[in-house]
Amino acid sequence: MALRPRLRSAVSWIDPLVAMIIGVLILGLVLPADGGVADVLERITDGAIILLFFLYGARMSTSEVWAGLKNIRLQGSMLASTYLVFPLLGLAITFIPDAVLAPDLQTGLLYLSLLPSTVQSSVVFTSIARGNVAGAICGATVSNVLGIVLTPLLVGVLIVGTGQQGDDGGGVAGTLLMLLVPFVLGQIAERWIGPWIRAHKNLTKVTDRGTILLVAYGAVSEAQVSGTWDHITPLALVILFAVCAALLAVMLSLNWWAGARIGLDRPDRIALLMCGSKKSLATGLPMASVLFAPAVAASVALPVILFHQIQLFTCAVLARRLAAAEEEPARVG
Repeated sequence: MALRPRLRSAVSWIDPLVAMIIGVLILGLVLPADGGVADVLERITDGAIILLFFLYGARMSTSEVWAGLKNIRLQGSMLASTYLVFPLLGLAITFIPDAVLAPDLQTGLLYLSLLPSTVQSSVVFTSIARGNVAGAICGATVSNVLGIVLTPLLVGVLIVGTGQQGDDGGGVAGTLLMLLVPFVLGQIAERWIGPWIRAHKNLTKVTDRGTILLVAYGAVSEAQVSGTWDHITPLALVILFAVCAALLAVMLSLNWWAGARIGLDRPDRIALLMCGSKKSLATGLPMASVLFAPAVAASVALPVILFHQIQLFTCAVLARRLAAAEEEPARVG
């Protein structure tokens, strides 16, 4: 009987989105889309991605973004962590010998390091840990807005430009058109449809998850048909897990230390810790399907999916411990 609460507690750590992605991955391995079905799936996925980024623009209040920019030290440190420190670590990973970590997985980890931060989980964990929630909302939002431009540009310089297995340079320009234009149109339409979209969160939730599942299924189908994942062994997965865990541990440690060094108070340090250490699965998978050829996107997606689950579990535990540490002095007093 004592095992049941523990089992329920363990299951509660599993992110439902990741569980659905795992299901889609299995479906793609067993029943991959091929031929004409794959062509139709690709068109549907492109349409879903365009709609996704239009809704991103329409549901984000421009005033919220500008209001949060007043805390220069916090916002600057978040952006430096996301788009400077993380990419440097991603580049360092590419020096791992190919015999230890396959080149396509190295590319996936480098791509992971170029993504924006998460929004929902960063804010939730900041709230649980009793950090600066307003700062986290602004930082994560600005990170995602800038990521629509910065991530494709960084991919063009650090992956395509260094000879990694990315799409050609036209893929970057295509991404800017496919992601940035719908986002800008959404921002223009925000004054008319923004309140309605924010009041109907299930619409954006379904769109977010539906797009991710379409991208994941299409990537796995292509990988299965082309044999892209044939070389990925259980040992390769273990090594990839270890690298992802080490990358997260380094970023968590650096952000917590840096927050103290630049004089942030505890709530701001917590916001930096949570926002500066995460990478967005919701943005990463759709972008990968645009930036990379389908077969390459499948391998690139694997580190993103794995890192996402590790960061959720680790930061959930960390947030609760930070909250408990904050409560302890009050109990003593």
